[in-house]
Amino acid sequence: MDSALTKSLENFKRRAIATPTVETKKRDPAQDSSSKDAKKPKLSQTSNSSAAPKIEINSYKSSAGSSQYKFGVLARIVKYMRQRHQRGETHTLNLEEILDETNQLDVGSKVKQWLATEALVNNPKIDVTPDGAGEKRFLFKAPYRLKDKKSLLRLLRQQDLKGLGGVLLEDVQESLPNCEKALKALQDEIIYINRQMDKKKVLFYNDRTANFVVDEEFQKQWRAVAVESMDDAKIEEYLEKQGIRSMQDHGIKKQVIPIKRRKPANRRKNMKPRDNEHLADVLESYDDNK
Repeated sequence: MDSALTKSLENFKRRAIATPTVETKKRDPAQDSSSKDAKKPKLSQTSNSSAAPKIEINSYKSSAGSSQYKFGVLARIVKYMRQRHQRGETHTLNLEEILDETNQLDVGSKVKQWLATEALVNNPKIDVTPDGAGEKRFLFKAPYRLKDKKSLLRLLRQQDLKGLGGVLLEDVQESLPNCEKALKALQDEIIYINRQMDKKKVLFYNDRTANFVVDEEFQKQWRAVAVESMDDAKIEEYLEKQGIRSMQDHGIKKQVIPIKRRKPANRRKNMKPRDNEHLADVLESYDDNK
């Protein structure tokens, strides 16, 4: 009995030694947090700076894609140069002075280069005059060189004597400083006509020497001449033969766009099969009935 019990105990010890055991140790929470921080990837400063670059206002305004901004700067400059000319300020300005007076000193270097070499130089409303140092200076280029009411009256007389017609009111307003005062003073010397095609006002010289009394007998003879059967082209041709020239209107002409008509589609005619009538004498019938 005792020998059997000792054998069973020895077998139990052998099994216990043969079976491996796993011991679970308690972890330190401080070590766990440090290991987790070590596993997380650290973002470098260079990656942050490349992900969100800073955009400067000047670089944005002077970028190549902001053509709308550039032409906005140019339009503001031309408008200001016209206004200062109409106020009587006729001295030239350089580019920096123009940008200063138009509150546009924040434009980029590329825009300044474009204004100095292309935009202002090629603009029909801006006159360029280099100074002694070779610096470009700019001035508004008016349609006519008018200083006062005398120069305006002289212009209208020359237009009338040479048969060149009148002058647009908007061109006079753009050219003559303090235009309204001059026009008011010359109201008896000027005739205003509205152009039919665009309703713009045209100024003509009022030649008072052409005002004379026509004899009533001559008026009756003039009115007795029938011209209903003649169109304007024939009347103009007759007057030119007599040495009388007509005044030409060199205003804006509307372009007549020709209407393109669609060509009819080529449709095949329904061709009916033709009988062999021309071979009637040659063909033979092989019917069994015959």
